[in-house]
Amino acid sequence: MAHHQPLTTERLIQQFSRLGSTPFELSALTNQLQGEVMLPVSALNQLRRTLIEQLMAMRTAQAIPLSRDVPWILNPHASHRDLLPPTTTQATTTQATTTQATTTEATTTQATTNTQLIALVRTLPQLEAALSAGLETLYCEFENPLRYRQAVQQVQAFNLAKGTHSQLFIAPPRITKPSEYYILKQVRQAGADGYLVRNYDHLAFFAGDRCIGDFSLNVANPITADYFKREFGLERLNASYDLNVQQLEDLLTTAPPTWFDITIHQHMPMFHMEHCVFCAFLSEGTDFTNCGRPCDTHEVKLRDRTGTEHILQADAGCRNTLFNGRAQTGAEFVTRLIDKGARYFRIAFLNESPTQVTQTLHAYQMLLQGKISGDQLWRSLNLSSQLGVTRGTLETGHR
Repeated sequence: MAHHQPLTTERLIQQFSRLGSTPFELSALTNQLQGEVMLPVSALNQLRRTLIEQLMAMRTAQAIPLSRDVPWILNPHASHRDLLPPTTTQATTTQATTTQATTTEATTTQATTNTQLIALVRTLPQLEAALSAGLETLYCEFENPLRYRQAVQQVQAFNLAKGTHSQLFIAPPRITKPSEYYILKQVRQAGADGYLVRNYDHLAFFAGDRCIGDFSLNVANPITADYFKREFGLERLNASYDLNVQQLEDLLTTAPPTWFDITIHQHMPMFHMEHCVFCAFLSEGTDFTNCGRPCDTHEVKLRDRTGTEHILQADAGCRNTLFNGRAQTGAEFVTRLIDKGARYFRIAFLNESPTQVTQTLHAYQMLLQGKISGDQLWRSLNLSSQLGVTRGTLETGHR
């Protein structure tokens, strides 16, 4: 090739612009060669690699600016706080001081200080039971968004009859495709107090409305939390399910703890899939236009090799989520989390009966009042004692 293609400006640009995953790009090239100079491609490649190595060395030595204004600086004393605006750092410092001042109070006093239970329900009977338990905030996640209007009316009627002020946040499906914005319109038309947002489409569609970020935003550190709070004005954020208790405590001490919902009771979602099991096995149809909607009338569970039956749920987009058949609880950690400033605790129901909803909420209310321990709660309700996806390496094993 060196015998047939002289090094024109175009050929040099082609060779030296191949910078791959390096932090550099070729913005301009001046060719001062005279005549039909030729070199093998291998020599040009080696020259390019040598130049990149020299540039990287100079960059590390702060001789090459990272941008026009900011030099390349490796600061061994840097902290995540450097990436947060001053308001977040100040709020965290104030909260840490307040939390430290309250650690000498009695456990019962701590447990009853401004804590709030929030129930996520998936049926209208569950909603009625949660309202009767006296909860101030409720979340609804229904498979059919057209039923949200009835849920809103149910809450409004209860408030009017009882003189209460319960508020309802409703959840769109976890995934939103470009062709599914009509579902978001159906959700908004219900007229709820706010929305449980799960993705960036929700953040854009419900901008300006009252919104709470759900677990799928995967907020696991103060930088992410600050981003969603600052950029989208979310009232609160559900802490990531990937956090074990030590990591969750770290999050509560590095960002204002009142920013977060902490899910302490749930059937853990195991996986979310595009495939609809209801349509595949309970219908001769091929999609929602001809399947007959067996998800409206059938309950499906998948049994694993140990005999545990895991619960399958469909959403408005015909996607399925498989939930662990046994509910888990973080009740034994609640006092520790309150000591760190946590105030909002979520109880996520799945297929529980209204009686089970009432019993479960009563147990957690007793826990927050300091009348029972977390250990007593999980044993009495026959739950798996685990917070999030994993307990973490420092926790002793249970169950």
